[in-house]
Amino acid sequence: MSETAILIVDDQKDHALAVQEALERVGFRCVVAASGEAGLRALSNAPIDVVVTDLVMRDVDGMAILRAAREREDPPEVIVVTGHASVESAVAAMREGALTYLKKPFDLDEIRTVVKKAAEQRALARRTRSLEQQLDKKFGFERIIGNTPAMQRIVDVLGQISPTSVTVLILGESGTGKELVAKAIHQNSPRKQHQFVALNCASLSEGVLESELFGHERGAFTGAVQARKGRFEFADKGTLFLDEVGDMPIPTQVKLLRVLEEREILRVGSNVPVAVDVRLIAATNQDLEQLVRQGRFREDLYFRLRVVTIELPPLRDRQADIPLLVDHFLREFAHAHAKKIKGMTAMARMILVDYPWPGNVRELRNCIENMVVVSRGTELDVEDIPTTIVRDAKAAGPATLLSVRPLADVERDLIRAALAESEGNRGRAAVRLGISERTLYRKIKEFGFAGEKGGEAPRPEPRDGAPLTARKRRR
Repeated sequence: MSETAILIVDDQKDHALAVQEALERVGFRCVVAASGEAGLRALSNAPIDVVVTDLVMRDVDGMAILRAAREREDPPEVIVVTGHASVESAVAAMREGALTYLKKPFDLDEIRTVVKKAAEQRALARRTRSLEQQLDKKFGFERIIGNTPAMQRIVDVLGQISPTSVTVLILGESGTGKELVAKAIHQNSPRKQHQFVALNCASLSEGVLESELFGHERGAFTGAVQARKGRFEFADKGTLFLDEVGDMPIPTQVKLLRVLEEREILRVGSNVPVAVDVRLIAATNQDLEQLVRQGRFREDLYFRLRVVTIELPPLRDRQADIPLLVDHFLREFAHAHAKKIKGMTAMARMILVDYPWPGNVRELRNCIENMVVVSRGTELDVEDIPTTIVRDAKAAGPATLLSVRPLADVERDLIRAALAESEGNRGRAAVRLGISERTLYRKIKEFGFAGEKGGEAPRPEPRDGAPLTARKRRR
C-alpha cells in the first residue's frame, strides 16, 4: 500500500489529521490539504491515486475537487465525505464520478476499508490500461494481413497517421479491405473510445443521403414524423467512414465540403447549425481525378479529402500474401463453425494462389468459409474449392495433376511446376506451394531436382580438394 498516494482534503484540520493517521497506520502514503484551494494545488503538483474530500468547504467545495480529479489524464478514484448528507448531493457526486459517498461521523475502520477498495480498483485500472497499451502497440494492425512490401508500407503509413485527426482517402478495388483499414485507423487513434460510423454513399438518392449524413427535423419532408440525428452527429468525437464517396451527388458534395471547413452541420429542415467534431475517412473504387475532369466530382472537395491517400493493391498484385490470408481465414472460420480443420493441402493452396481473385480479399474470405463449411475432413483439399475457382485458376499445368496417382508423384510434379512457373525463384515457388523455403529445398534434394533451374542452393565454401569448377560456380 505504500506506493498508493492518498489526498485528504478537509478544511476541518483535526478531522483531516485523524483520517491521515488512520490510513497511514495501514501503510498508505497520505497528503493533507486543509482547504479546497490547497486540494486543487495538491492534485496538480503530484500523482494521486485516491482523493478523500469533504463536500462542504468554505472556499472550493468537494464537487469542484471531484471535477478537477476526473479531468486529469489519469484520474484518481474519489471518495466524497460530508456531514450534510442528502439524497440530492449523493446522486450528484456519484453522477460526477465519485466512487462512493460517506457521511460524517464515520468509523475509521470504514474509511480504511473504502480507501483500500478504491486503491485496489485504481491498481486494476492501471494494469488494464497498461495491457491495452501493450496490445495496441503489438496488435494494433493485426487484421491488416500481408508481408509484401506494398502492404508493409501501408502499415507503416497507418502507424504514422492514426494518432492524428487528418482526413484520409482510401483508394482500391471493391473487396480490397477499405473499411477494414478505416477501422484500424480509428481503433489506433485517440478517438477509439467513441463511435466508428460507416455509410455507403452508393445507390442513395440526394435527399436520403443528406438525411443520413446530416439528420433532419420533424416535418422536414413527408414521413419525417420526428427529429433524427444524422451520421455526423452520431459520430461526434469519433470517426465517420464514407464508402463509395465517388457516387455522392454534386449538391451533397457541396454541403459535405462546408461541413469539413466549418465543422458544423445543418439538419434537413433546420437553420440552426450544430457543431461536430468528427474525423472523416473516405473511400472509393473510382478514379476521382477522372471524375473531376468529367465534372462529376468537385475538385475542391477532392483536394480536401486527399490530405493523406492510401492505395490498397488488388489481391492479384500481392500473391505472396494469399497463403497468409488463407491461414488466417481458415483459423477464423474453423473456430466460428466448430470444425476440426488443421490445414490445407499444397495442391489446394497452389490453385488458390493462381486464381486471379477479381473480388479480392472479400472473395477469398468467402471462398475459405465455403470450403470450411462443406469440408468433411480435417484438411481442406481441391475438392473443397468451389468449382468456378478451380476452373478459372491460372495453373493449367497443376490442373492436370488431379488424376489419382501416387502421392509422391503428385508432390514431385507440383514442385517442378511451381519452380517452372516461378522461373526458378525458390522463394516464389515456396509461396505458391504454401511451404517454407527450407522445406522446399529439402524436397528438391529428395526428388533429385538439384541440377534443375531453381534447384541450386547456397553451399559452404569448398574444402581443399574440391573440384575447381565447383569453386568457380560458388564464387
